[in-house]
Amino acid sequence: MFRINENYLKLKAGYLFPEIGRRVKAFTDANPDAQVIRLGIGDVTEPLPTAVTDAMKAAIDDLSNRDSFHGYGPEQGYSFLRDAIAAHDYQNRGVNVSADEIFVSDGSKCDTGNILDILGSDNKIAITDPVYPVYVDTNVMAGHTGPADANGRFDGLVYLPVTAENNFVADLPSESVDIIYLCYPNNPTGTVATRETLQKWVDYAQQNNSLIMYDAAYEAFISDDSIPRSIFEIEGAREVAIEFRSFSKSIGFTGVRCAFAVIPTELKVTASCGTVVSLHQLWNRRQSTKFNGASYVVQRGAAGAYTPEGRQQMKSLVDFYMTNAKLLREGLQSVGITVFGGEHAPYVWLQTPNGLSSWDFFDLLLSKGHLVGTPGSGFGAAGEGYFRLSAFNSRENVKTALERFKSVVQ
Repeated sequence: MFRINENYLKLKAGYLFPEIGRRVKAFTDANPDAQVIRLGIGDVTEPLPTAVTDAMKAAIDDLSNRDSFHGYGPEQGYSFLRDAIAAHDYQNRGVNVSADEIFVSDGSKCDTGNILDILGSDNKIAITDPVYPVYVDTNVMAGHTGPADANGRFDGLVYLPVTAENNFVADLPSESVDIIYLCYPNNPTGTVATRETLQKWVDYAQQNNSLIMYDAAYEAFISDDSIPRSIFEIEGAREVAIEFRSFSKSIGFTGVRCAFAVIPTELKVTASCGTVVSLHQLWNRRQSTKFNGASYVVQRGAAGAYTPEGRQQMKSLVDFYMTNAKLLREGLQSVGITVFGGEHAPYVWLQTPNGLSSWDFFDLLLSKGHLVGTPGSGFGAAGEGYFRLSAFNSRENVKTALERFKSVVQ
């Protein structure tokens, strides 16, 4: 008899967003006339920037001509995109990242899971709580944890609570850990990390020979230049960190799929045999074996975002969603809801009113307001009593949602 990877059986509750989808489907099946507004999953709603679509159309024309046709591309990404990323996202900001340290992919969600291929199974892993569920679930699937307890916390993981009580800044682990997951601007709380906070993490990683997995998927939404956009702005980070970034939200590529990971050449580890190993080389080997690269058309589209027109259009798109976030934040505050985030990230993180649990509040909003959000407990035990709303929606829907929200909580 064939065998399965029984680590998957540990995921008894299912992934957060499919569970939301199940509940919403049950409600809409029973209430077919309900006009449900979804502020849960962070999916974009606005059209792609024209600089991006024009570049993609030109790329399609390339594929229709024998002289400009492209088949298999480089697994690491085309140089025209890697060069643009290195110049505009890093070097123009005074950050030392070269094009050959950038690996283009079809999504940061994929990268944060696939990176486990090159990491050992006996690492001690620290995550903030609440946390983007993919960090936890991919480690569970890979067999890096034990079973979950009654609160959904998995044995073998070190949980670092981030709540209003500690201003959403996790304490450094009291023990030595090998891998640390950090996400800023944070999903789900919408909060950011100061330069001082990140320096503490880099110092800890250097002292403990740890690896920081830094998810900067929402860096485009930072509006304060004093807030770091990259972990590599921090001294010493090139020796201890990998950075993940995505085009999903900044230019609306949730369905198009394009992202990248940065693995510095200085990032090395000593194998059990004593050999010094480059993570950059291991990831390159993994990608060359298991990945054929993001498509030529998609990468041309992403490169279009780095033209002068594309950068302005990207800024306008980000500003649109951040205005939505501002409306949500201020509208909720006006009815006495305690709100966090929504200033440098497209997510608003709120405390559930009247002591309701996260899922009870989800059900109340859905049944009474025909609104969908994301229960904080779905992101971890420390997320209980909180709730996430996404600013990714039309302006009309956001305004309508606020009116409905007020009618539910008042």
